[in-house]
Amino acid sequence: MADRPDAARQAEGPKTPGGTWVKCPGCGEILYRKELARDLWVCGRCSHHFGISRDGISVGEYIGVLLDPDTFEEHFSGITSVDPLSFKDSMRYRDRVAKAQASGRNEAVVCGRGLIDGLPVWLGVMDFAFLGGSMASAVGEKLSRLIEAALQSGDPVIIVSSSGGARMQEGIFSLMQMAKTSAQLARLAERKVPYVSILTHPTTGGVTASFASLGDVILAEPEALIGFAGPRVIEQTIKQELPAGFQRSEFLLEHGMVDRIVPRREMRQVVSTLLRHFHDGRTARSPK
Repeated sequence: MADRPDAARQAEGPKTPGGTWVKCPGCGEILYRKELARDLWVCGRCSHHFGISRDGISVGEYIGVLLDPDTFEEHFSGITSVDPLSFKDSMRYRDRVAKAQASGRNEAVVCGRGLIDGLPVWLGVMDFAFLGGSMASAVGEKLSRLIEAALQSGDPVIIVSSSGGARMQEGIFSLMQMAKTSAQLARLAERKVPYVSILTHPTTGGVTASFASLGDVILAEPEALIGFAGPRVIEQTIKQELPAGFQRSEFLLEHGMVDRIVPRREMRQVVSTLLRHFHDGRTARSPK
């Protein structure tokens, strides 16, 4: 599905039958699903942040965390995956995509425009529930168009990443999206249009190696797994035991790979403050 298949297992926590109660992967506490949703899918006991998945916060809920109510307008929803390699495995790729689309989502990212405290932004939110948030050619195209729209309007871009990496069923077509999105972000930087990257659990593979790591400001949720290859793969490759907390957001903050760790409850306010600073700075530099 993606170039980090074990990320899917790490992103999904165990749940009890029926879905009324959810077991926290962090502390093992049994949580009432409705209360957990009201708490933005953050465990009240250990502060574990559930990822954007079937057993966590949904894309729609995460959009609600960031944007002013009822301001989001989805764009580029008609862009969907094809099967460029006629990929065959235990279940045909086209069938996998169709099954994922039956849940109501057409691809692993939702893109659109909305407001944060009245400021217009272009927002993309990746959905781990759709084939592990894997980056297909359609995902890269939607994000590229999102950035192109920001270039035209001058409004900031926010991308919320949650992904197992490049979608292996599309081979090089998927890997090309790394260069494609990075090139678009280079144009955005030349025009000095702000880009805020938000990393959630997990953000791995080709997504980490491209647009997720190119923000003017990179924010991460607590204890999110962030990296290219997974820790298990790295340990097997270098034949060494990795440091405690390796590839978690706290480890990356300590080593300068992210700018700040932000709990989900505070994310909207932090992003709003950043956008105000960007907006005021650009206004001050604009010729009269």
